Amino acid sequence: MEAYLVRDYLSNYLNAKVPNLVKRALQLNAAKGKAIAIVGPRRAGKTSLMWQEIAKYERRQTIYLDFEDIAIRGLSATEALRVITDVFTEVSGKKASTIFLDEIQNVDNWQSLVRTLLDRGYKVYATGSSSKLLAREIATQLRGRSSTHLLLPFSFSEYLDAIGEHTIDLNSMNERGRVKNLLDKYLHFGGFPEVVLSNEDKGRLLSEYKDLIFFKDFVERHKTRSIEVARYMFNFVTQCYASEMSVRRILGALKSNGVPFGSNTVYDYVEKLQDTLVIFFLEKYATKVSLRSGWPKKVYLADNGLAWRLPYDEGRIMENTVFLELKRRIDEAPALELYYYKDLAGHEVDFVVKNGAKIKELIQVTRVSDKSEMRRGETDVLLKASKELGCKNLTVITWDYEDKARIDGATINYVPLWRWLLEGNGRGTAQWTDHGGV
Repeated sequence: MEAYLVRDYLSNYLNAKVPNLVKRALQLNAAKGKAIAIVGPRRAGKTSLMWQEIAKYERRQTIYLDFEDIAIRGLSATEALRVITDVFTEVSGKKASTIFLDEIQNVDNWQSLVRTLLDRGYKVYATGSSSKLLAREIATQLRGRSSTHLLLPFSFSEYLDAIGEHTIDLNSMNERGRVKNLLDKYLHFGGFPEVVLSNEDKGRLLSEYKDLIFFKDFVERHKTRSIEVARYMFNFVTQCYASEMSVRRILGALKSNGVPFGSNTVYDYVEKLQDTLVIFFLEKYATKVSLRSGWPKKVYLADNGLAWRLPYDEGRIMENTVFLELKRRIDEAPALELYYYKDLAGHEVDFVVKNGAKIKELIQVTRVSDKSEMRRGETDVLLKASKELGCKNLTVITWDYEDKARIDGATINYVPLWRWLLEGNGRGTAQWTDHGGV
């Protein structure tokens, strides 16, 4: 450890101004004695969220250690502890009480460092890049001593705040037209903070992100040997977003395109794809837990911008957007679970929201703009699933059709996507909104 570099780093931190940040809606709350862990895809804004938290405390009683910084990169857990308990007090004149550890996976034996800090009474925040530190790893290593939060790129509400649209009257027809125009832009390019705020070519930035994620978070992290198979799988699964996927389908695609592969390699790479946290696999609902974990599953992307190279499909993009918003809301209500539903005839309901033993809500997503475009089949599928799953709280998310219907004792709420995204969280912290009971 180069002591003068560390002291200089700490001095710069103590005098640094809080960056001009877009306020994130994610609320970081943890019980006493638990670390707050923030995980998410690369470039989602984890470091910015940490600075948002730092601003809430008296600076000279907080430490922010960025383990990507050359001054402290390579510190062992013991050296990092000494910096926190000794060197910082020497530089600041006060004892720290709140510790912020950014990219903590760069510290060998980081879990011992966090446990030691908690045992000594410190409040601890930690982030890890998706390529190094996953939610399940944190939970395993800290054995119940962490509260883990998923941070995704900007929600639509955060996107509006980021571009300066702080006040929108959703009851004004003119304002509705404007918000739909902004929503269309958000659907095309997604919510990665740098992409939203940059004046650069957004497509070029998204291309760089996708390549960076592939090489850093998929290939390098897992020491992937077969780059050809990895590249094909990454692109193929990405292309299949908002649709059903099976490993057998991947094997068939590799074979038909003449890509040499081993079956064990493909199964292994499917697991590693999820570790990037830019690809999510949603399980099909079944009453038996053992059946839920099998294939097929549905594929979703951590941000719509990852699909920008593909032909634009408004229906699939809308569905991906709804999935991400549901993930945000469930992060704040962890007792909830999310699935999709498909009956034996192949009829599908996009999302099943489960709370304990009960189904809380069934959600269908469609691109229709008025009643004349609404297909009877979609409503029939929802009503059939309502009877089979015992849920009378039904929602159809549309592009711009709004209505409410009472059919066979169930309430169907037709809600425009823009209203569902914004009114559900009050332009601030996302909250779960019921439309008529369970």
